[in-house]
Amino acid sequence: MGAYQLKVTIDKDSGFCFGVIYAIDMAEDILNEDGYLYCLGDIVHNDEEVERLKNLGLRIINHDQLKDLHNEKVLIRAHGEAPETYRTALENNITLIDASCPVVLKLQNRIKTSYDANEKILIFGKHGHAEVIGLQGQTNNDALVFQDIAELDNIELPKNITLYSQTTKSMEKFYQVKDALTARGYELNANDTICRQVSNRDKDLPAFVKNFDKIVFVSGVKSSNGKVLYEVCRKHNPNTYFVSSTAELKPSMFAPGDKVGIAGATSTPMWLMEDVKAVLEAY
Repeated sequence: MGAYQLKVTIDKDSGFCFGVIYAIDMAEDILNEDGYLYCLGDIVHNDEEVERLKNLGLRIINHDQLKDLHNEKVLIRAHGEAPETYRTALENNITLIDASCPVVLKLQNRIKTSYDANEKILIFGKHGHAEVIGLQGQTNNDALVFQDIAELDNIELPKNITLYSQTTKSMEKFYQVKDALTARGYELNANDTICRQVSNRDKDLPAFVKNFDKIVFVSGVKSSNGKVLYEVCRKHNPNTYFVSSTAELKPSMFAPGDKVGIAGATSTPMWLMEDVKAVLEAY
């Protein structure tokens, strides 16, 4: 069997970013003490990890449920929240365990400062994404969110605009958007607010994926960062498979003796990548 076995390597730079590690550590500490904890939205865009924490007592709630909750502890996840959430918590005597990522908090502050200075703000980000809702909330929802430059084609914009980006967008796409807006004649104050832990992965992944016959990219389907990094993998190694769980793996994807690399998003737990490795090595 030896020679036919798959040779499997996990990308050492893959897995949780510090913002997610921080949020999950906080959650686990409180779950150990109290046995349960409310969390506003999925703590991380990875169903397998959410399931693991639910089994420890994590209770996921939405914003409507928050309004009906009183005298409890609620975790704010790494994506951050709009000011409205903090107001609701004060009114309902809710203790917020704030695990907002420091990179996101800094960006929220910058956007609020721009808004207070009456700048016209554009946010390059995914519609409806938790982080983007929090960013837009800093501007009383006046900021214009777009995920594709074509969305701005028929919109009347002032000559002077300030551009920000969701922290997990592709750096390459951000600079394409910046150039396109400049080419359209706008006076642009462009702020590259992409998290370097994410953008460095854009740089490191191509070097990693070139070493393998096949790549298994492990990520939740809701992860924005997962979509970006999967595309990076696929661009540099067309034999890349996207899987969310070990159930999606099939022996037919691989040839005997294949060298297989495993990579993941900043929201992919290392234990899940280890599980994938174990399944592949058993083929």
